Amino acid sequence: MNSSQNWIVSRLAIAGACLALTTAVPAWSHHAFGAEFDVNRPVKLLGIVTKWELINPHSWIHLDVKGEDGKAITWMIEVGSPNSLYRYGFTKDSLPPGSEIVVEGYQSKDGATRAVGAKLTFSDGRKVFLGGSAPGANPEPQNSQKK
Repeated sequence: MNSSQNWIVSRLAIAGACLALTTAVPAWSHHAFGAEFDVNRPVKLLGIVTKWELINPHSWIHLDVKGEDGKAITWMIEVGSPNSLYRYGFTKDSLPPGSEIVVEGYQSKDGATRAVGAKLTFSDGRKVFLGGSAPGANPEPQNSQKK
């Protein structure tokens, strides 16, 4: 190989390495359910939506829940990716601020007012899955009968 070919090969190797690093970065922020949330700390929260964020890799519902003293406690509820939520019928307009909802899920291991949601119930009684990593956040696959 001559020097110009070596230069091209080394530049391609550097470009490939940069591409591999930049595509791996989003994976660093993603985590498994058990890394942050506790299956032994189930929560059922009745509250008012203050903010709805459809962002990757997880969307967020910000919810004001009335505490024992009557004061609002803000909870952050991690839910599935926008793509999974769209499949369950959500849109960017599904949870306008002021909506009263019930979220069932699991609290964070550190005891903060943060949870991962599994199911959501609207005030009209409609129930939807929240499509994330929490147990029960996705519909069970239908059993197929073997012939």
